[in-house]
Amino acid sequence: MKNAKDEQLNQFRVDDAGKVLTTNQGLKMTEDEFSLKVGERGPTLMEDFHLREKITHFDHERIPERVVHARGTGAHGEFQLYESMKEYTKAGFLQNLNVKTPVFVRFSTVAGFRGSADTVRDVRGFAIKFYTQEGNYDLVGNNMPVFFIQDAIKFPDFIHALKPEPMTEVPQASSAHDTFWDFIANNQESAHMVMWAMSDRAIPRSYRMMEGFGVHTFRFINEQGRVTFVKFHMKPLLGVHSLVWDETQKIAGKDPDFNRKDLQEAINSGSYPEFELGVQLLPEEDEFNLDFDILDPTKIWPEEDVPVKIIGKITLNKNVDNFFAEVEQVAFHPGHLVPGIDFTNDPLLQGRLFSYTDTQLIRLGGPNFHEIPINRPVVQFHNNQRDGYHRQTINTSNISYHNNSMANNTPKTVCESEGGFANYQEKISGNAIRARSDSFKDHFSQAAMFYNSMSQPEKNHIIDAFKFELSKVKSKEVRQQVVDMFGNVNIDMMSQVADFIGVDRPRQECSKYSKISPALSQDNTVKKTDTLKIGCIISEGYNSEEFNAALKALYDAKTMPEIISDTLSPVKGSSGDEQLPKCTLLSADPVILDAVFIMAGPSMDSKFITDAKRYIQETYMHYKPLLVSKDASMLLNPKMAVQPGVTIYEGKEQVNKFINDISLHRHWDRDVNI
Repeated sequence: MKNAKDEQLNQFRVDDAGKVLTTNQGLKMTEDEFSLKVGERGPTLMEDFHLREKITHFDHERIPERVVHARGTGAHGEFQLYESMKEYTKAGFLQNLNVKTPVFVRFSTVAGFRGSADTVRDVRGFAIKFYTQEGNYDLVGNNMPVFFIQDAIKFPDFIHALKPEPMTEVPQASSAHDTFWDFIANNQESAHMVMWAMSDRAIPRSYRMMEGFGVHTFRFINEQGRVTFVKFHMKPLLGVHSLVWDETQKIAGKDPDFNRKDLQEAINSGSYPEFELGVQLLPEEDEFNLDFDILDPTKIWPEEDVPVKIIGKITLNKNVDNFFAEVEQVAFHPGHLVPGIDFTNDPLLQGRLFSYTDTQLIRLGGPNFHEIPINRPVVQFHNNQRDGYHRQTINTSNISYHNNSMANNTPKTVCESEGGFANYQEKISGNAIRARSDSFKDHFSQAAMFYNSMSQPEKNHIIDAFKFELSKVKSKEVRQQVVDMFGNVNIDMMSQVADFIGVDRPRQECSKYSKISPALSQDNTVKKTDTLKIGCIISEGYNSEEFNAALKALYDAKTMPEIISDTLSPVKGSSGDEQLPKCTLLSADPVILDAVFIMAGPSMDSKFITDAKRYIQETYMHYKPLLVSKDASMLLNPKMAVQPGVTIYEGKEQVNKFINDISLHRHWDRDVNI
């Protein structure tokens, strides 16, 4: 599917297949296996320009990885508007319903190095580059709507504490260590974000099944100059779903590229990930009418108080051609704006406006990172900037300054009515001080609201996350400080944690926070069967009629069945037909499947029985749906068979039940202690 950005990238795409090998200068080479030597066993000659070029390029292949968000993946797509936002903003790409705006989206984890696993407990980045006809607009967000700190000056401190401890560079991609929790206990503004990080939101099932948030408060400005405060949301059409903690740890070992591959495979199969873009809108005159400061990045605007207006859809429909050239070199910046969108005085956002450009200068080798193909706007750019590392533009004008008469003072600026960007003229007065507004000093009300809004299973998962993380903290003093701090959120929650990690319970007092926001609970999310991966395990002599009927029903429900057996050899059914397995019981694993269907033949060897029982046990303990044929029912613990989400195949009715069970994703009311 072509769009303006894809067409632009075509001029940079090169397919080397079938071509003659050359040097970087275009010289055709007769040999690429051996360096130039004096005789067959003599020394290599320095005059071997091909060797020098090849080795030198290899030695310089790597660039500094991102300090944060190093581990990620990305995809191309398009944005289509549902409803014109002209009433609120003059941004062109939010005006015309008939225009499809090319986008590039990068997903990432925050803490780990490039080689870390996908499924760690962490915040996920969700950054979007809109290639608009007014220039690139970057929406640099996360899968959580708040952040750990309120002021950008503390960002280096936070990341230093979060990263592996400097003496050992351990642990990798994890917050379960002393320095992180010491920072949290001594920077209580982080309370709300920590509740999100300890929740299921920190271990998403898929990049396709997590929300995105712009985090900060921005301004929409319309043609009349009227301001509306705005927060951005990206809502997945597949709903918001997560893994369970035991799964994440096992997947990290079994398939550390789990989320990357999931995104790539979905796009390759035509199951394009879709996210609806939503906005929360607050008139400028209502800036101080909420019970928190709207510029505080540790606060959300509860959707029940400020509804999310869905205005368009992002569809990701093309994988990258080269990971380094696109995913690794893409450069986002919250300061890449278009007319009609502007900043606020959020002190975390203000610091990011400096940090992102500063980072790209070192990572991408200088000020011309905007000329890298993935970063180039789809419109022409003209200015008096010149030279620098990796300059690709060949400026033919002799004039590179403003004002000038020799080129009629061009490139020229234009007024707002002609599409020029003009910063919002906010009236500001005050003394230059290093301080925090009193309106930023409530750290616990929304953290408590988040916990109050969770279903009981979600609350249990948060408690278990605290137990796991804090049990890794060696300092008892730090553990006690954290328990005392989060006692301000919920006494019962932290009393359970305190008992587990061997510290005193927080002092008892009635919680003063009772507000809830149902939109925060994943229990209330969309539930579908679409694109869920179903492991269909078969053995020789399986019932062909029953298996084929179930397989058809799974395809009709838009799931992604994968046939698994003990080998990759064809498996013959009762009717003489054959199924070719995609993977084996050894190479696949229950933790990378969303549900399991076992259709065994009348005779099963001991190896198949052992492996099938392992699939059943892990699927069951992770609350996922199970369907087993009558022949395979003997593999079930009898008490399992009557638990929610477990079905014995007797006919079409049971297949339909299985599909409904799949749509629910997890069956939290199941007793897993059987």
